[in-house]
Amino acid sequence: MKDIDTVLLHFSPASLNLLNAILAIVMFSIALDLKPADFRALFRAPKPLLTGLFSQFVVLPVVTFLFILTVEPRPSIALGLILVAACPGGNISNFITHRAGGNTALSVSMTAIATVSAIVMTPFNIALWGSLYGPTRKILHETAIDPVTVAITVFLMLVLPLYLGILLNARKPDTTERIRRPLQLLSMAIFIGFIVLALAANWNFFLAFAGAVAGLVIVHNALAFGGGYLTATLARVSAYDRRAITIETGIQNSGLGLILIFAFFNGLGGMAVVAAFWGIWHAISGLALAAVMSRTEAGR
Repeated sequence: MKDIDTVLLHFSPASLNLLNAILAIVMFSIALDLKPADFRALFRAPKPLLTGLFSQFVVLPVVTFLFILTVEPRPSIALGLILVAACPGGNISNFITHRAGGNTALSVSMTAIATVSAIVMTPFNIALWGSLYGPTRKILHETAIDPVTVAITVFLMLVLPLYLGILLNARKPDTTERIRRPLQLLSMAIFIGFIVLALAANWNFFLAFAGAVAGLVIVHNALAFGGGYLTATLARVSAYDRRAITIETGIQNSGLGLILIFAFFNGLGGMAVVAAFWGIWHAISGLALAAVMSRTEAGR
Protein backbone atom coordinates (compact mmCIF):
# COMPACT_ATOMS: atom_id res chain seq x y z
CA MET A 1 0.00 0.00 0.00
CA LYS A 2 1.26 3.46 -0.80
CA ASP A 3 2.21 5.87 1.97
CA ILE A 4 -0.65 8.25 2.77
CA ASP A 5 1.90 11.06 3.19
CA THR A 6 3.13 10.68 -0.40
CA VAL A 7 0.09 9.65 -2.42
CA LEU A 8 -1.58 12.41 -4.44
CA LEU A 9 -5.26 12.18 -5.30
CA HIS A 10 -6.43 12.99 -8.82
CA PHE A 11 -8.43 16.17 -9.34
CA SER A 12 -8.23 17.96 -12.68
CA PRO A 13 -7.95 21.77 -12.95
CA ALA A 14 -11.34 21.81 -14.73
CA SER A 15 -12.90 19.90 -11.84
CA LEU A 16 -11.33 22.31 -9.36
CA ASN A 17 -12.76 25.30 -11.21
CA LEU A 18 -16.17 23.62 -11.29
CA LEU A 19 -16.03 22.99 -7.53
CA ASN A 20 -15.11 26.65 -7.02
CA ALA A 21 -18.18 27.69 -8.99
CA ILE A 22 -20.48 25.26 -7.16
CA LEU A 23 -19.34 26.50 -3.75
CA ALA A 24 -19.85 30.09 -4.90
CA ILE A 25 -23.44 29.25 -5.88
CA VAL A 26 -24.01 27.51 -2.53
CA MET A 27 -22.75 30.58 -0.64
CA PHE A 28 -24.87 32.88 -2.82
CA SER A 29 -27.96 30.82 -2.00
CA ILE A 30 -27.18 30.94 1.74
CA ALA A 31 -26.75 34.73 1.54
CA LEU A 32 -30.31 35.08 0.22
CA ASP A 33 -31.45 34.46 3.80
CA LEU A 34 -29.55 37.49 5.07
CA LYS A 35 -30.48 41.15 5.32
CA PRO A 36 -28.33 44.06 6.54
CA ALA A 37 -30.78 44.37 9.46
CA ASP A 38 -29.71 40.90 10.67
CA PHE A 39 -26.17 42.16 11.16
CA ARG A 40 -27.29 45.39 12.81
CA ALA A 41 -29.29 43.38 15.37
CA LEU A 42 -26.28 41.23 16.19
CA PHE A 43 -23.99 44.23 16.48
CA ARG A 44 -26.37 45.78 19.02
CA ALA A 45 -26.05 42.63 21.14
CA PRO A 46 -22.76 41.12 19.93
CA LYS A 47 -21.92 38.72 22.75
CA PRO A 48 -23.28 35.52 21.11
CA LEU A 49 -21.67 36.42 17.77
CA LEU A 50 -18.27 37.21 19.31
CA THR A 51 -18.45 34.04 21.40
CA GLY A 52 -19.16 31.98 18.29
CA LEU A 53 -16.32 33.53 16.30
CA PHE A 54 -13.92 33.03 19.21
CA SER A 55 -14.97 29.38 19.40
CA GLN A 56 -14.58 28.98 15.63
CA PHE A 57 -11.22 30.64 15.06
CA VAL A 58 -9.44 30.31 18.43
CA VAL A 59 -10.87 27.45 20.50
CA LEU A 60 -11.18 24.93 17.66
CA PRO A 61 -7.62 25.40 16.31
CA VAL A 62 -6.18 25.21 19.83
CA VAL A 63 -8.16 22.04 20.63
CA THR A 64 -7.06 20.59 17.27
CA PHE A 65 -3.40 21.31 17.98
CA LEU A 66 -3.59 19.72 21.44
CA PHE A 67 -5.32 16.69 19.91
CA ILE A 68 -2.54 16.33 17.33
CA LEU A 69 0.14 16.59 20.03
CA THR A 70 -1.64 13.84 21.95
CA VAL A 71 -2.21 11.28 19.18
CA GLU A 72 0.67 12.22 16.82
CA PRO A 73 -0.97 11.21 13.52
CA ARG A 74 0.85 10.99 10.19
CA PRO A 75 2.00 14.46 9.02
CA SER A 76 -0.43 14.79 6.11
CA ILE A 77 -3.33 13.68 8.33
CA ALA A 78 -2.30 16.16 11.03
CA LEU A 79 -2.15 19.01 8.51
CA GLY A 80 -5.55 17.95 7.15
CA LEU A 81 -7.04 18.26 10.65
CA ILE A 82 -5.41 21.69 11.10
CA LEU A 83 -6.68 22.87 7.72
CA VAL A 84 -10.27 21.74 8.38
CA ALA A 85 -10.18 23.49 11.78
CA ALA A 86 -8.96 26.67 10.08
CA CYS A 87 -11.93 26.80 7.67
CA PRO A 88 -15.08 28.81 8.45
CA GLY A 89 -18.35 27.13 9.38
CA GLY A 90 -19.97 24.90 6.78
CA ASN A 91 -23.08 25.85 4.84
CA ILE A 92 -25.21 23.01 6.24
CA SER A 93 -24.73 24.37 9.77
CA ASN A 94 -27.64 26.75 9.22
CA PHE A 95 -30.01 23.93 8.27
CA ILE A 96 -28.82 21.76 11.16
CA THR A 97 -29.17 24.63 13.66
CA HIS A 98 -32.76 25.10 12.51
CA ARG A 99 -33.42 21.38 13.01
CA ALA A 100 -31.86 21.59 16.48
CA GLY A 101 -34.16 24.43 17.56
CA GLY A 102 -31.25 26.87 17.86
CA ASN A 103 -30.82 30.48 16.78
CA THR A 104 -30.78 30.14 13.00
CA ALA A 105 -30.27 33.88 12.44
CA LEU A 106 -27.15 33.73 14.62
CA SER A 107 -25.95 30.64 12.75
CA VAL A 108 -26.39 32.25 9.33
CA SER A 109 -24.71 35.45 10.49
CA MET A 110 -21.83 33.50 12.04
CA THR A 111 -21.35 31.63 8.76
CA ALA A 112 -21.35 34.92 6.87
CA ILE A 113 -18.96 36.80 9.14
CA ALA A 114 -16.68 33.79 9.63
CA THR A 115 -16.54 33.45 5.83
CA VAL A 116 -15.44 37.08 5.48
CA SER A 117 -12.96 36.65 8.35
CA ALA A 118 -11.60 33.52 6.66
CA ILE A 119 -9.78 35.72 4.14
CA VAL A 120 -7.31 36.43 6.94
CA MET A 121 -7.98 33.81 9.61
CA THR A 122 -7.87 30.64 7.47
CA PRO A 123 -4.35 31.16 6.03
CA PHE A 124 -3.21 32.57 9.39
CA ASN A 125 -4.35 29.51 11.36
CA ILE A 126 -2.96 27.06 8.79
CA ALA A 127 0.43 28.80 8.86
CA LEU A 128 0.50 29.28 12.66
CA TRP A 129 -0.55 25.85 13.90
CA GLY A 130 1.01 23.96 11.00
CA SER A 131 4.38 25.59 11.69
CA LEU A 132 4.24 24.80 15.43
CA TYR A 133 4.17 21.04 14.79
CA GLY A 134 7.42 19.72 13.32
CA PRO A 135 6.09 17.12 10.86
CA THR A 136 3.51 19.52 9.37
CA ARG A 137 6.04 22.37 9.30
CA LYS A 138 8.04 20.35 6.79
CA ILE A 139 5.02 20.01 4.47
CA LEU A 140 4.31 23.76 4.69
CA HIS A 141 7.92 24.58 3.82
CA GLU A 142 7.84 22.23 0.85
CA THR A 143 4.51 23.63 -0.33
CA ALA A 144 5.31 27.33 0.18
CA ILE A 145 1.62 28.19 0.50
CA ASP A 146 0.90 31.83 -0.33
CA PRO A 147 -1.54 33.43 2.18
CA VAL A 148 -2.44 36.14 -0.34
CA THR A 149 -3.46 33.56 -2.94
CA VAL A 150 -5.52 31.71 -0.31
CA ALA A 151 -7.21 34.99 0.62
CA ILE A 152 -8.04 35.72 -3.02
CA THR A 153 -9.45 32.21 -3.45
CA VAL A 154 -11.65 32.58 -0.37
CA PHE A 155 -12.80 36.04 -1.49
CA LEU A 156 -13.83 34.99 -4.99
CA MET A 157 -15.42 31.72 -3.92
CA LEU A 158 -17.16 32.73 -0.69
CA VAL A 159 -17.10 36.43 0.15
CA LEU A 160 -18.11 37.89 -3.21
CA PRO A 161 -21.12 35.53 -3.65
CA LEU A 162 -22.08 36.32 -0.05
CA TYR A 163 -22.08 40.06 -0.75
CA LEU A 164 -24.03 39.65 -4.00
CA GLY A 165 -26.65 37.47 -2.29
CA ILE A 166 -27.19 39.99 0.51
CA LEU A 167 -27.34 42.82 -2.03
CA LEU A 168 -29.95 41.04 -4.14
CA ASN A 169 -32.03 40.24 -1.07
CA ALA A 170 -31.93 43.90 0.02
CA ARG A 171 -32.82 45.34 -3.39
CA LYS A 172 -35.04 42.65 -4.92
CA PRO A 173 -36.77 40.82 -2.04
CA ASP A 174 -39.56 39.52 -4.30
CA THR A 175 -37.02 37.90 -6.58
CA THR A 176 -35.08 36.30 -3.73
CA GLU A 177 -38.31 35.00 -2.21
CA ARG A 178 -39.05 33.10 -5.42
CA ILE A 179 -35.58 31.67 -6.02
CA ARG A 180 -34.26 31.17 -2.44
CA ARG A 181 -35.59 27.72 -1.61
CA PRO A 182 -35.19 26.12 -5.07
CA LEU A 183 -31.68 27.52 -5.44
CA GLN A 184 -30.60 26.33 -1.98
CA LEU A 185 -31.89 22.82 -2.60
CA LEU A 186 -30.43 22.65 -6.10
CA SER A 187 -27.01 24.03 -5.11
CA MET A 188 -26.66 21.61 -2.18
CA ALA A 189 -27.74 18.67 -4.35
CA ILE A 190 -25.18 19.61 -7.02
CA PHE A 191 -22.48 20.08 -4.38
CA ILE A 192 -23.14 16.68 -2.78
CA GLY A 193 -23.29 15.02 -6.20
CA PHE A 194 -20.00 16.58 -7.24
CA ILE A 195 -18.23 15.44 -4.05
CA VAL A 196 -19.56 11.91 -4.62
CA LEU A 197 -18.20 11.93 -8.18
CA ALA A 198 -14.85 13.32 -7.01
CA LEU A 199 -14.60 10.56 -4.43
CA ALA A 200 -15.55 7.97 -7.04
CA ALA A 201 -12.58 9.04 -9.17
CA ASN A 202 -10.30 8.28 -6.22
CA TRP A 203 -12.39 5.56 -4.63
CA ASN A 204 -9.61 2.98 -4.28
CA PHE A 205 -7.39 5.45 -2.46
CA PHE A 206 -10.29 6.64 -0.29
CA LEU A 207 -11.18 3.08 0.74
CA ALA A 208 -7.54 2.24 1.38
CA PHE A 209 -6.92 5.21 3.66
CA ALA A 210 -10.34 6.01 5.16
CA GLY A 211 -9.72 3.58 7.99
CA ALA A 212 -6.59 5.48 8.95
CA VAL A 213 -8.49 8.74 9.41
CA ALA A 214 -12.02 7.68 10.40
CA GLY A 215 -11.40 7.41 14.14
CA LEU A 216 -9.37 10.62 14.21
CA VAL A 217 -12.02 12.59 12.32
CA ILE A 218 -14.83 11.27 14.54
CA VAL A 219 -12.97 12.23 17.73
CA HIS A 220 -11.88 15.58 16.24
CA ASN A 221 -15.46 16.38 15.26
CA ALA A 222 -16.70 15.47 18.74
CA LEU A 223 -14.04 17.76 20.25
CA ALA A 224 -15.22 20.56 17.94
CA PHE A 225 -18.83 20.23 19.11
CA GLY A 226 -17.67 19.92 22.72
CA GLY A 227 -15.41 22.97 22.41
CA GLY A 228 -18.26 25.02 20.98
CA TYR A 229 -20.66 23.92 23.71
CA LEU A 230 -18.15 24.59 26.51
CA THR A 231 -17.19 28.01 25.12
CA ALA A 232 -20.84 29.05 24.85
CA THR A 233 -21.58 27.71 28.33
CA LEU A 234 -18.66 29.57 29.91
CA ALA A 235 -19.77 32.75 28.10
CA ARG A 236 -23.24 32.27 29.65
CA VAL A 237 -25.18 32.82 26.45
CA SER A 238 -28.73 31.50 26.22
CA ALA A 239 -29.43 27.84 25.40
CA TYR A 240 -30.95 29.10 22.12
CA ASP A 241 -27.65 30.74 21.13
CA ARG A 242 -25.57 27.93 22.62
CA ARG A 243 -27.05 25.43 20.19
CA ALA A 244 -26.10 27.62 17.22
CA ILE A 245 -22.53 28.13 18.48
CA THR A 246 -22.08 24.42 19.23
CA ILE A 247 -23.21 23.38 15.76
CA GLU A 248 -21.34 26.18 13.97
CA THR A 249 -18.09 25.09 15.63
CA GLY A 250 -18.60 21.42 14.76
CA ILE A 251 -19.69 21.90 11.14
CA GLN A 252 -16.74 23.01 9.00
CA ASN A 253 -16.58 24.08 5.37
CA SER A 254 -14.76 20.95 4.23
CA GLY A 255 -15.56 21.86 0.61
CA LEU A 256 -13.32 24.89 0.97
CA GLY A 257 -10.79 22.61 2.62
CA LEU A 258 -10.77 20.29 -0.40
CA ILE A 259 -10.28 23.21 -2.78
CA LEU A 260 -7.31 24.49 -0.78
CA ILE A 261 -5.84 20.98 -0.60
CA PHE A 262 -6.06 20.40 -4.35
CA ALA A 263 -5.05 23.96 -5.26
CA PHE A 264 -2.08 24.36 -2.91
CA PHE A 265 -1.08 20.88 -1.70
CA ASN A 266 -1.53 18.91 -4.96
CA GLY A 267 -4.25 16.71 -3.45
CA LEU A 268 -1.96 15.32 -0.73
CA GLY A 269 -3.52 12.02 0.30
CA GLY A 270 -3.85 12.34 4.08
CA MET A 271 -5.19 15.89 3.86
CA ALA A 272 -7.69 15.09 1.12
CA VAL A 273 -9.06 11.97 2.83
CA VAL A 274 -9.44 13.88 6.12
CA ALA A 275 -11.39 16.70 4.45
CA ALA A 276 -13.54 14.29 2.44
CA PHE A 277 -14.35 12.13 5.47
CA TRP A 278 -15.08 15.26 7.52
CA GLY A 279 -17.55 16.34 4.82
CA ILE A 280 -19.43 13.06 5.22
CA TRP A 281 -19.16 12.60 8.97
CA HIS A 282 -20.02 16.11 10.19
CA ALA A 283 -23.36 15.93 8.35
CA ILE A 284 -24.18 12.62 10.07
CA SER A 285 -23.04 13.73 13.53
CA GLY A 286 -24.63 17.17 13.14
CA LEU A 287 -28.04 15.75 12.23
CA ALA A 288 -27.80 13.24 15.10
CA LEU A 289 -26.94 16.03 17.55
CA ALA A 290 -29.81 18.15 16.21
CA ALA A 291 -32.22 15.26 16.76
CA VAL A 292 -31.13 15.04 20.40
CA MET A 293 -31.26 18.81 20.95
CA SER A 294 -34.67 19.19 19.35
CA ARG A 295 -36.28 16.96 21.97
CA THR A 296 -36.27 19.90 24.38
CA GLU A 297 -37.10 23.54 23.69
CA ALA A 298 -34.20 25.95 24.08
CA GLY A 299 -34.77 28.92 26.36
CA ARG A 300 -34.04 32.32 24.87
